[in-house]
Amino acid sequence: MSPPNEAQQQAEQILTRLASKPFEQCFSIERHFKHLPTRPGIYAIRHRTEGLLYLGKTNNLSTRFSGGHKAFTWAWLDCYIPQEVRIAIEALDRWGNARLLSELEAILLRATEPPYNAKIPMES
Repeated sequence: MSPPNEAQQQAEQILTRLASKPFEQCFSIERHFKHLPTRPGIYAIRHRTEGLLYLGKTNNLSTRFSGGHKAFTWAWLDCYIPQEVRIAIEALDRWGNARLLSELEAILLRATEPPYNAKIPMES
């Protein structure tokens, strides 16, 4: 097995921070998501007891959710109580390398296989 590259190491650190953040410190579901930062980042939609439901990336965390999100619709259809679903974020200082951000997301998706992610990128 080859040693992890920089993207794999960064993805592991991000996943650790997203997963270890106490549920109460994650962002609650609201109509306009005014409290989310406008910075780029990786986010995880988590359920209080069932854990990770969805994982994604965006160049603006606030606007990504203000227009709606399919994971919330699926959570509603699965009869999750809205107060039991929250958003953990890993905000980034700047958008930077879009390819690197996509690579990080792909590594995280392969590692976690969240049930609400429709398609998990295959490793190239």
